[in-house]
Amino acid sequence: MKITFLGAAKTVTGSCFLCETKNTSFLVDAGLFQGSAADRMLNEAPLSFDPSKIDFLLLTHAHIDHSGRIPLLVKKGFKGKIYSHKATVDLCEIMLPDSGYIQETETEWVNRKRIRAGLPTIDPLYTYMDAQKSLSYFVPVSYDRIIHPAPGIRVCFRDAGHILGSSIIEVWEEQEKGEAKIVFTGDLGKQNTAIIRDPSIIEEADWVIMESTYGNREHTEVENRSSKMASLITRTVRRGGNVIIPAFSVGRTQEMIYDINKNNAESEYFRAIINNTKTFIDSPLAINATSIFMENSDCYDEEAIAYLESGDDPLQFPGLTFTLSPEESKNINSYNKPCIIIAASGMCDAGRIKHHLKHNLWRHESTVIFVGYQAQGTLGRRILDGNKKVKIFGEVIDVNANIEKIDGFSAHADQKELLNWAAAFKRKPRKIFLVHGEPEVQEEFSKLIQNRLGIETLIPDRGDSFDLTKDQSVYMGVTQENRNINNDFKRLHLLDYLYDADEEISSVIQEVYDLLKTDISDIDVEKLLKKSKEIEQSIKAFKDTFSMYK
Repeated sequence: MKITFLGAAKTVTGSCFLCETKNTSFLVDAGLFQGSAADRMLNEAPLSFDPSKIDFLLLTHAHIDHSGRIPLLVKKGFKGKIYSHKATVDLCEIMLPDSGYIQETETEWVNRKRIRAGLPTIDPLYTYMDAQKSLSYFVPVSYDRIIHPAPGIRVCFRDAGHILGSSIIEVWEEQEKGEAKIVFTGDLGKQNTAIIRDPSIIEEADWVIMESTYGNREHTEVENRSSKMASLITRTVRRGGNVIIPAFSVGRTQEMIYDINKNNAESEYFRAIINNTKTFIDSPLAINATSIFMENSDCYDEEAIAYLESGDDPLQFPGLTFTLSPEESKNINSYNKPCIIIAASGMCDAGRIKHHLKHNLWRHESTVIFVGYQAQGTLGRRILDGNKKVKIFGEVIDVNANIEKIDGFSAHADQKELLNWAAAFKRKPRKIFLVHGEPEVQEEFSKLIQNRLGIETLIPDRGDSFDLTKDQSVYMGVTQENRNINNDFKRLHLLDYLYDADEEISSVIQEVYDLLKTDISDIDVEKLLKKSKEIEQSIKAFKDTFSMYK
């Protein structure tokens, strides 16, 4: 089987692997690239394969960085079956149309600017209707049952313990020297995640394509995460502030609801706070996803099932308020009492969370709690990295709120859990290909696997192809199409630098404005004036250089 790594290669988004045999071609995942401008613009790059010639797709889970380009494939001619767990199908039914709507609205906003600038308009990557059409190709499958999507190919979905319906996918291919087994981990969940069961153990494989998101560190707050969350909520509410929690609509939001409910049941003091404080779930997608969680209780772990059997709904508690309409969302920011606001997106780059950050980041009494991964280049990462000012909807906002991060809520396995999962093979794989991780993280985790487990590892670049037989892996190189995409990716980093510069300049302008209101000396003003002229000259020189290539 020839495997080409088209996404999640030395990055954590855009998961996509092209698998080709003598008789069939299929994909494992087709996710959107997220994060920096360069990453996001990869979504617009021409596909390096013909979607109409892809026979089927295996989807590990519903998160958009794994599923978000499925509507694009359908738009470009894909007509095959999409196999995924039943709960993943349910989640994609709300997530993909939502993604299509976002593509349309963001393109509409860009086109308004392009029209004013005299530029031609552009089309969205795909539309709401493209996403709706793609849903007709989904085929639900159950955990632990073998399916035969093509001659000579067997597939089995195992519970990955990441989000509802997430899967480790086992693929067997009949070859001349016997059957070769390849395992795609998707995103592996950590042990003892709320609601969801622990990841399945796989005992044998020839080759493993393994995620490595947290391959360089361990989650430090798993044991005390609930008490820390309760403490932060209590302190913030008591001083009159709002608690803002950016959370992914699927998985993390439901875990937040579950955890607050659990603290409510176990602590009389916390119960008094929660019963007098509204908790807003401000994301239509999260609200619909919560309903799907309730409908798929067969995926729950023992603790969540015990809650249900006791008559207590683990996803309900007093004061929990769901806001569907834009008007209800806007009204939250005129609510005159302390409250908890859980909203998407989890990395703060889109959605209603940006409005709540705009209204709360400048408030000393409020708290922003990050409970999930923040990719490089996102607004969430800039806030978490300590930026004192950020730009939201074109306006520079002071970051005065208390900024907190709780590691223990991550839905990804940490270094120790990833290592333990890989160590559980009774028949070790010949090689582990590390994907879905930042390069420096993968390098550290790669050495750890080789030193501790004695398993050879490899970190593929985007576009790398390998021919995997039962006995060996042969590097096949990079196709010209993928080489062109990689070259374009390097060039797109220029845009990242410009976006960062724009963010920094906007922040500095506001800071200088505030500084000039103080008793700063004339000498210091002259120094700043000299520096600002140097910046102006540098920008002018850049524009002159840029003009040479137009």
